[in-house]
Amino acid sequence: MAADWLDFRNQAVIVTGAAAGIGLACARAFAEAGADVVFADINAERNEAAARAVAQETGARTFAFAGDLADEQACGRLVGKTLERFGRIDVLVNNAGIVRAGSILDLPAEEFDRVLAVNLRSYFVLTQLVARSMVEAGTKGAIVNMSSLNSVLAIPNQLAYVTSKGGLQQLTKAAALGLAEYGIRVNAIGPGSIMSDLLKTVVSDDAARRGILARTPLGRIGEPEEIAAIALFLASPMASYVTGQTIFADGGRAALNYTVPVREE
Repeated sequence: MAADWLDFRNQAVIVTGAAAGIGLACARAFAEAGADVVFADINAERNEAAARAVAQETGARTFAFAGDLADEQACGRLVGKTLERFGRIDVLVNNAGIVRAGSILDLPAEEFDRVLAVNLRSYFVLTQLVARSMVEAGTKGAIVNMSSLNSVLAIPNQLAYVTSKGGLQQLTKAAALGLAEYGIRVNAIGPGSIMSDLLKTVVSDDAARRGILARTPLGRIGEPEEIAAIALFLASPMASYVTGQTIFADGGRAALNYTVPVREE
């Protein structure tokens, strides 16, 4: 029976920010589990290539949707196209996200608005649209939001990003409570340092790499596939009694109140 818990055959999954990094890892994980997967990303060319590659690798049905999810109409088109193509939506993984550097003293208001439009408002809009379709269809689906360890910690020169992730914590909880009566679960994942394309450039500097490892008790940087595994769990019957929660996958960083020695390789 346990093997059936991670069987997503005959289910349709939307993953936003799916062209690379954690989003691509999540999309691939659901495809490998048998789901029909919609890849949504603003980068049309890279997104199409990712969807095509995953389909070839896994044999899953995939569909690439290109659009700026800060636009409410684009969110509506994404949901509509998914229902048109696959006839249902069982899982939504809200993962699209951007960063804009700036502190309380120098961050332009328009940059603050842009980050919140992508990182928070699009999550609200898509959650609402998908939840309505689930309620109408009687689907007891799952919504997984990609939060961050920085929803509870703060970085002064990433004011907009940490604010968006802090707001996402409350959106996750409130949506979970509002949808509980329909059997729709809403949870979040809070990654720590994960080996994204951006982080690869950061850790190419030895001092930066050592700084990251010094705050990570497990002594290594996480992989996107490790976050995808949590998304798969939260969307599955294995997490059937879990809603309104955030799982922090951070290598122990949040529990740490000191730095640790870095093991030499």
